[in-house]
Amino acid sequence: MDKFPRALGLIPDGNRRWALKHNIDFSQAYSVGVSKFISFSEWCKSFGVKNITVWAFSTENFKRSLAERRTLFSIYQKVATDSSILRKLKANRARLRVVGNLSLLPARLQDALHSLERQTKQYNSQVINLLIAYGGRDDLLHAAKELVQRAYERDLKKVNELVFRRLLFSADVPDADLVIRTSGEERLSGFMPWQTSYSELYFSRKLWPDFTKRDLSLALSEYSRRQRRFGR
Repeated sequence: MDKFPRALGLIPDGNRRWALKHNIDFSQAYSVGVSKFISFSEWCKSFGVKNITVWAFSTENFKRSLAERRTLFSIYQKVATDSSILRKLKANRARLRVVGNLSLLPARLQDALHSLERQTKQYNSQVINLLIAYGGRDDLLHAAKELVQRAYERDLKKVNELVFRRLLFSADVPDADLVIRTSGEERLSGFMPWQTSYSELYFSRKLWPDFTKRDLSLALSEYSRRQRRFGR
């Protein structure tokens, strides 16, 4: 492969279907999925991909049952406070950034994620953007509301893409060169609409817990063969 995506987006879909397939509790499947992402981030680094954005929990996921939400938040709480995870991030000189409407999350989870964010902010060998309590439309609506609130302070002629982008929850997340979605679903479902306007899309039929380093290699190989014109 002679070219790699500088920034990669990931929609790790299929955890619940994997649980049904293996006749296990979905909480176990999500735990496997979290472990798989940790491996995935290291695979990316080995291939030279230094910026990853992963969708952990969408605003639409709040429609799920209270029991499922609590289970997921408990898993994320455990991961965020796991000293071995912090050691691994530090060893890889990886920075974690949390992106989304965090006010929607339980306070303990907010604190744990912010703590992990603070403890890795000095690293730049790899950046992991964690989308949690994030929705694409919610992101755009948030920016629009912010713009309306500030409109009296600025000449509307000065409102351009850069100004608008700075108001997004995802303002610091770079445009995704490549977006990978697993489980055979072929849609973005609101994944970073601002940053994916010109993204290359790759859909894998593998359920997320079954995704392997070879599958990532296939996706990157496919990306390297594509010609990106950006409207030119």
